[in-house]
Amino acid sequence: MIEPGKITVYTGGHRGTEEYFGTSAEKWGMQEVTLNFEGHDISRDRGLRMLSDEELSQGGVSPAIITKRLERSFAKTTYMQKIFQVQFHIVNSGYQVFAAGWLLSNGTVKGGTGWGVELAKLFNRPVYLFEQERKEWVSWVNNEWITEDPVICHKTLGVTGTRYLSDEGKQAIDELFERSFSISV
Repeated sequence: MIEPGKITVYTGGHRGTEEYFGTSAEKWGMQEVTLNFEGHDISRDRGLRMLSDEELSQGGVSPAIITKRLERSFAKTTYMQKIFQVQFHIVNSGYQVFAAGWLLSNGTVKGGTGWGVELAKLFNRPVYLFEQERKEWVSWVNNEWITEDPVICHKTLGVTGTRYLSDEGKQAIDELFERSFSISV
């Protein structure tokens, strides 16, 4: 078991999943890095690191690739591209990836969270989603989603997710931390 103080959590500091996960990580004594860009409002800024345009561009992907991968389109604005570029930096920085949201019928995750999850799959990272409708954790294993209760077991975590985190989602995050770090006697 890794000591919580030796773990760094990377998020974008958004309201909901990222904010709640960050608050939980702080309670457990983890390091936190919040990645953002100029002109973007966030809810949590512990360990704030502002990404330059040059750094953001390292995570640039054609909107056509994102559309093809997620089987849906998003706004092609510079602002939206920067959001996707931050997702790249979160996933690229954190080895184990956690998210909260909703699975769609095509196996992708709803909203912008979907791009972070797709990147984790592309980078072959252990990725876990708290599926809010099903109220359970799922993991991407052998090209399919399976039910699995995760444990935090890496020194770097990438976190993304819905702004509309449910009470069950909060409870699932709390239980994740307990399961990962509480010593049973």
